[in-house]
Amino acid sequence: MNLYAVKAIFLFEMARTRRTLFQSIVSPVISTSLYFVVFGAAIGSRISEIGGISYGSFIVPGLIMLSILMNSVSNASFSIFFPKFTGTVYELMSAPISSFEIILGYVGAAATKSIILGLIILATAGLFVPLQIAHPFWMFLFLFLTAVSFSLLGFIIGIWADNFEKLQIVPLLIVTPLVFLGGSFYSIDMLPPIWQKITLFNPVLYLISGFRWSFYEINDVGVGLSLAMVLLFLGLCVATVWWIFKTGYRVKS
Repeated sequence: MNLYAVKAIFLFEMARTRRTLFQSIVSPVISTSLYFVVFGAAIGSRISEIGGISYGSFIVPGLIMLSILMNSVSNASFSIFFPKFTGTVYELMSAPISSFEIILGYVGAAATKSIILGLIILATAGLFVPLQIAHPFWMFLFLFLTAVSFSLLGFIIGIWADNFEKLQIVPLLIVTPLVFLGGSFYSIDMLPPIWQKITLFNPVLYLISGFRWSFYEINDVGVGLSLAMVLLFLGLCVATVWWIFKTGYRVKS
């Protein structure tokens, strides 16, 4: 494995975060704080507890997942789209570096940035509400798998998109609604029975449910099922990326 090439891509993408610190770190933290102010004050005054957990504490895992999903997709999609847009991706493809090493560098950097952001938001949340993490290992595992999975999804979107408008379509019209309807700010037990069944088709529900279980041992679906769905989604993303580089879809043409 060409570790020097992987390191070069990884450090270049991480350096971009330092150059856009406000957009990459400060802005999501401010947005999360506003969520606490709005949802914690407005809705929290009407919903005191969910599953024995105060509403402010209950939404913390959902807020972290919201930030991780959106930032993983946006970071990874832009990181590969911009070289395509400028034409430098062809220089990368002709370099002595394998497809796996390219993916490892770009996706690894996007996932790392998302994990760091998630931990910063977790620390920020501790300033607003009391927190407890019942299963730290499972918390980090769900954090890691989610960041990697959605960074791969962002990588796929970045390759598929041929303009800036398409780059925003999937995050805005698909990922964002799925996150908000996936139990980020509520338990699906609060929904009518028919909507509970419909929500079970939302893959993001399983991510948030498993992540919330690692905090408070409360969940909408079984933790084993949540982990299986995360691994299934990760496998689908890996298979799609493999097919893209095997066929050269929008990479070699």
